Amino acid sequence: MPGTCVVGLQWGDEAKGKIVDLLGDQNDFVVRFNGGANAGHTVVWGDRKFALSLLPTGVLKPHVQSVIGNGVVVYPPRFIEEVDKLRAVGIPVGANLMVSNHAHVIFPYHMEEERLAEANVDAKLGTTGRGIGPCYQDKVGRRNAVRVGELLRPDHLRERLRQIVPFKNRLMHAHCADASAEPKAFDANRLCDEYLGYAETLKPHVCDTARVLHEAFAAGKNVLFEAAQGSLLDVDHGTFPYVTSSSSLPSGIWSGSGVPSRAVTRIIGIVKAYTSRVGRGPFPTELDDGPTGIGERIRQIGREFGTVTGRPRRTGWFDSIAVKYTATLAGVDEITVMLLDVLSGLPELKLGIGYDLDGERITHFPSDSYDLERCKPIYETMPGWSEDITKVKTLAGLPTAARRYVDRIGEMVGKKISFVSIGPDRDQTIHLS
Repeated sequence: MPGTCVVGLQWGDEAKGKIVDLLGDQNDFVVRFNGGANAGHTVVWGDRKFALSLLPTGVLKPHVQSVIGNGVVVYPPRFIEEVDKLRAVGIPVGANLMVSNHAHVIFPYHMEEERLAEANVDAKLGTTGRGIGPCYQDKVGRRNAVRVGELLRPDHLRERLRQIVPFKNRLMHAHCADASAEPKAFDANRLCDEYLGYAETLKPHVCDTARVLHEAFAAGKNVLFEAAQGSLLDVDHGTFPYVTSSSSLPSGIWSGSGVPSRAVTRIIGIVKAYTSRVGRGPFPTELDDGPTGIGERIRQIGREFGTVTGRPRRTGWFDSIAVKYTATLAGVDEITVMLLDVLSGLPELKLGIGYDLDGERITHFPSDSYDLERCKPIYETMPGWSEDITKVKTLAGLPTAARRYVDRIGEMVGKKISFVSIGPDRDQTIHLS
């Protein structure tokens, strides 16, 4: 069963989209199985740049079947917006894009719930505000959840929203600590009319994607699974509670697509040559060294601003302990090192090789965020390089210091390296295996 998974091994934004795009021609299907429009991925083809958040990266290739699985939460206006933008620049989108009838639907009240939840607490999670978490909460709670297939049944949808919306209005009113924070109120019939309009656009794409994927595997098709976010944001194994609301590890494939785990025979872990993180949460190797420091330099050169939110990402040195932890959880066969070119020009580089936790040296990743908050990084220092590496075609063409840095990452994580990215364009990629 020729299934491959591409998964980020840090806190997301590892440039997974580029690798998915490179592998797209070798696959018949590309499948998203978790997350929603909070997961930005960018693909660069020469002077063309595509920024997607909900659609699978495979949608850029009309001959590839792209699938939004049941584990994804779908905001219909965003789906339509992304499709329209692609069609406007000449990318055909039609039967090559499928949406699971069992994927759950985000409504405006989910975004309002999230806004109020973040506004009324001091310990904010730093969410994207896209309603992802509240939608997953409804999915688990069952009573107030709506799935994509229900949008195609007008009478049923209206009845459901007439039950759900009054409850949501009461719930959001209770969220408000004072009258100055009066929440938005929603009308069930108006919301139903709006979403029935979206349903007409969605309808040609909606189907039982689990059945389609089972048939694809039975026919010997190649299927590529695209994990959203990063493994350190996994709701079960990440830096909880500063995580996403779904399983961002390959373990999410089974529940998020209906495809059993044994169907996946190759797992590729994606890492940046450094580390970045959006939002709150522990980050031991963070470079919080001011507007003229190395952290800001990496942010500017690496264009470390959220694809979805535009928020500046926190940046820091590569953390081998964290990546070894997620590589083990994900069961990766190989890793890729992305954005190596961002580090060019730095006289020396640091790699996190351990932590000091309350005076004790540890070389394992603490499973508890409260312990990780107290960890101080232990570094290994390596020489940097000054050469421009963005036009290098082979590993041998890299400066000696750059090649040693890549090799050291592979050694510390304990996995072979299959790709090294030295620029945003798909051609700026060195294939090692």
